[in-house]
Amino acid sequence: MATTTLNSVTKIPKMELSSSSGPVSMPVIGFGTAANNNDGATLISAVLESIELGYRHFDTASAYESEQALGEAIAEALRLGLVPSRDHLFITTKLWPSEAHAHLVLPSLQKSLRTLQLEYLDLYLIHWPITVIPGKREFPFDKQDLMPMDFKSVWAAMEECQRLGFTKSIGVEMNPVWQQKLTEFCKANGIIVTLSPLWEPKGVVGGHQRCYGQ
Repeated sequence: MATTTLNSVTKIPKMELSSSSGPVSMPVIGFGTAANNNDGATLISAVLESIELGYRHFDTASAYESEQALGEAIAEALRLGLVPSRDHLFITTKLWPSEAHAHLVLPSLQKSLRTLQLEYLDLYLIHWPITVIPGKREFPFDKQDLMPMDFKSVWAAMEECQRLGFTKSIGVEMNPVWQQKLTEFCKANGIIVTLSPLWEPKGVVGGHQRCYGQ
């Protein structure tokens, strides 16, 4: 691991997300943990190195199978004093389409929290605005796996997670709505749009409270 000092840590700018629980400050650059090779030891080392370099925003998902390693890295960073407390980090994870059923939203979030060894998230995203049959983890999905999504009840369950204090913010990622039209809607309604151009490193992904990822 490279040696860094406090003075060499990069200060990443932040933006403010609106939230029913109060403003939430989010670093505009995050460290993604999706990878084809789920090597926990490598991820832990990478997260610790990134924290030393100034990263505070970490993005994961139940589908990435990286929540456990990220949680272990966070615990180690706190033990080493790389960050003063959990509150100095911004952690995002996501609801997989097979769990995008109203009765599965809260249990899915609670499972992610246990895996991450955290008491709360800073941001919880609907990974895709689609629903598939419960238990379907493999991707891509087959047509017969798709189910009608009850957007209203799923979103209400997301709001309940926020109300209970398990996540500070909620949002939707991978929204298929035509980009320009959706961007204009977000701008008109004061909704912040985020983007990660270097995902895995092919493709793009992102998201945050009350908006979409691309």
